Amino acid sequence: MHKFLTTTALVAAALPAAAHAQAPRIAFDIKAGDTASALNSFARQAGVHVIFPYDAVASRKVAALRGSFTRSEALRRLIAGQGLVIAEETPSMISLKVAPAEAPKPEQQTAEATMGEEIVVLGTGESRQVQTVSELAMRKTTPGTSPLRALSRLPGVNFDSSDAHGTYEAATQLSIRGFLTDQMGYTLDGVPLGNMQYRNNNGLSINRALLSENNGPATLSQGAGALGTASTSNIGGTVDFTSIDPTARFGIDLEQSYGSADSWRSFGRVNTGTLPWGGMLTLSYAHDRQGKWKGWGKQEQDQINAKYVQPLGNDVKSTTFLDLIDRREDDYNDTSLARLKTYGWDFDNLPTFALAEQLAVLTQTGGTAPAPYQAPDDTVYQGGGVRRDLLGYEKLDYRISPRLSGFTTAYLHLDKGIGTWADPYDPTPAAFGGSPVSVSALRYDLNRKGVISRLKFEAGAHKIEAGIWYEHNIFDQGSYLYGLEKGVTPREFQRFYTDPFKTKFRNHFVTDTVQIDLGDTWQATEQLRINAGVKGVVSTSTATSITSATPINGSIQAKNWFLPTAGILYTLDGSSEFFADYTRNMAAFVASTSSGPFSSSSQAGFNYIRGDLKPEMTNTFEAGYRYHDRAVQLSLTGYYVKFTNRLLASSISAVVVGNQNVLQNVGGVSSRGVEAAANWKFLPHWSLYGSWAYNDATYDDDVQPLGGARIPTKGKQVVASPRHVGNAELNYDDGTIFGTLSAHYRSKRYYSYLNDAPLPGAVNFNLSGGYRFSRLLDVQVNVTNLFDKQYIASTGTAGFVTSDPNGTYTTLQPAAPRQVFGTVRVHF
Repeated sequence: MHKFLTTTALVAAALPAAAHAQAPRIAFDIKAGDTASALNSFARQAGVHVIFPYDAVASRKVAALRGSFTRSEALRRLIAGQGLVIAEETPSMISLKVAPAEAPKPEQQTAEATMGEEIVVLGTGESRQVQTVSELAMRKTTPGTSPLRALSRLPGVNFDSSDAHGTYEAATQLSIRGFLTDQMGYTLDGVPLGNMQYRNNNGLSINRALLSENNGPATLSQGAGALGTASTSNIGGTVDFTSIDPTARFGIDLEQSYGSADSWRSFGRVNTGTLPWGGMLTLSYAHDRQGKWKGWGKQEQDQINAKYVQPLGNDVKSTTFLDLIDRREDDYNDTSLARLKTYGWDFDNLPTFALAEQLAVLTQTGGTAPAPYQAPDDTVYQGGGVRRDLLGYEKLDYRISPRLSGFTTAYLHLDKGIGTWADPYDPTPAAFGGSPVSVSALRYDLNRKGVISRLKFEAGAHKIEAGIWYEHNIFDQGSYLYGLEKGVTPREFQRFYTDPFKTKFRNHFVTDTVQIDLGDTWQATEQLRINAGVKGVVSTSTATSITSATPINGSIQAKNWFLPTAGILYTLDGSSEFFADYTRNMAAFVASTSSGPFSSSSQAGFNYIRGDLKPEMTNTFEAGYRYHDRAVQLSLTGYYVKFTNRLLASSISAVVVGNQNVLQNVGGVSSRGVEAAANWKFLPHWSLYGSWAYNDATYDDDVQPLGGARIPTKGKQVVASPRHVGNAELNYDDGTIFGTLSAHYRSKRYYSYLNDAPLPGAVNFNLSGGYRFSRLLDVQVNVTNLFDKQYIASTGTAGFVTSDPNGTYTTLQPAAPRQVFGTVRVHF
């Protein structure tokens, strides 16, 4: 790892010399008037997102600012005497906060840091639908909670998981505009996280990439991300996560949480402050144990984050990031509507290994299961997984000339994983232990290396950006059966097993991805900004079967060199703006035995589809209006998405018994709808936020499986996608006392393509509150599912089904009941 980062730094440092170059100058023309409008004009003309406390500048005025200045010079002139200081600054975002008075007390500093911060920023200054959830919103969730759960307050976003924290990966599900988790793109500080699906072949979840306490703002683009986003799966939108930087002052943060199901989390972070040579380091560690709310077992992990920022002269900055994690999780078993009626909502895994062996014998030989079980294989003894990840990147930000700047990021991701379940169908041979139960395991090894480089050239009213992304991904996947000792309860079920008694398959995949893009943003007038660009992507995957009864060898490529985007932003006045955009995007093929073209049942099947299979494509059109002043933010967006070349397996059956797929293009999906959001600061310290979205996502075509009967899916609602999603949130924060009451609603959903298996809509309430005793100490309580509502959370966790009128297909995950968590934080 050290050699890799050192080499990266040397290569990046060999870029054209940036020594002594000055920041580029921008022609500003900002009219005299109120401070809020002036700052918004500055944001548009500088091409940067500016967050500032509206309350703090109410009734304040600024003089006109005209002339050629650097971005920093212009901003400092504007905020001089306005009671504002810069809290955080990145190439694309500036956050302002209230300037401290003379020697403020610690509790005053805390208040100033939180009172003016928005929970949600509704994309002001963007020519596409985009919202940002602030770092403050992340901090108010239960420690260890997935940031995806915080994003569920945004318009059109439905996030579900069977655990309260949203970190149980097998049941994590995101639905936006008819697209699901693996049809979105995800990045951390610009580094690709892949498609974040379970059994990921090209990345890892954000929960394993970053400690929740180190989350910075997270930005969602519902339609498409920025042109240069490093992703080959973002046909349905993009989520850009960020990590916080080290602080300039020395500090220690300690945190302890405890709550329902004997869950607890310990966290510690050290900031070195500015070191003698100018660098800053932050080092964090957390041990997290979340008990299961039903059945038995836990999710447990140890994780380390380190981030180091080092200026290299006046014009180059180095950022090094490292994440290490060891995670073990026990499964929540899938259920069905019929099983919920038979066994209830708390039904899960078998309580003892002795019972598991008894039921396995009955499964293999026939017989009647003991009460209360209706069938001997209605559930299993245990299942779960282990993941070990190393993720690191080295980024150099540099300025080559007054008008030319950019960055280069090199990254590495290594993953070793195994997914297990107690198999009652394949008994252990006598030589390997003789138990009627065995361990069925799917193993993964992932080795990703990549580099991202971007340049920005400023030429008067034009900002021209270009970028390149290259990734080399090696993915090994194998399925094995391991033995268990008869009559002996496994001491540690979730582990890396050795010495299998059977290898079902082992396959090796190599994927090379190249993406290039070029775009221009033109500030045509002070009110009108136009952007246009194009990217090209080619992703080539090659499979080699090492061990397989039905080996598949060969390559397949997804390629499109013309994926355009265009957008306009028109500012009516200092508070109102209109935007419209269009984006075309492509998804690469998945290189895996579990899904994608290589999941075909034979070499002949793969050869048959390879020549004609087309990558999935989307064309997205959006238009909307935004309004903002010191008290109100409003956003209203309409959209139309045409999804073509949808891929679907011809054979749909329970994946637990290892179904074989033949992938084919089955038509398209049309998604149209409206998204609205508003944030109102109606009293000092009080705010009310709400969002609502209507999404009509339906299949355009009937499905004609290869060799099968036509399935009348045309006009049916897309599975797992509710038509209505709504949120309401009441917030109070005076710097000392803070609290939030939120509600999330999703309407009826389906998990069958023929829409004969409906799931009723549900409303879920959450409550959080806390007290900051001083800058040194604060406490917080979070209550999830406040009214203990029983409803289905994730669906399709074992795949979707053509038809299920009797509700017998086991692919559902119930939501966690009411749970309570308390947290104490200490800051030095």
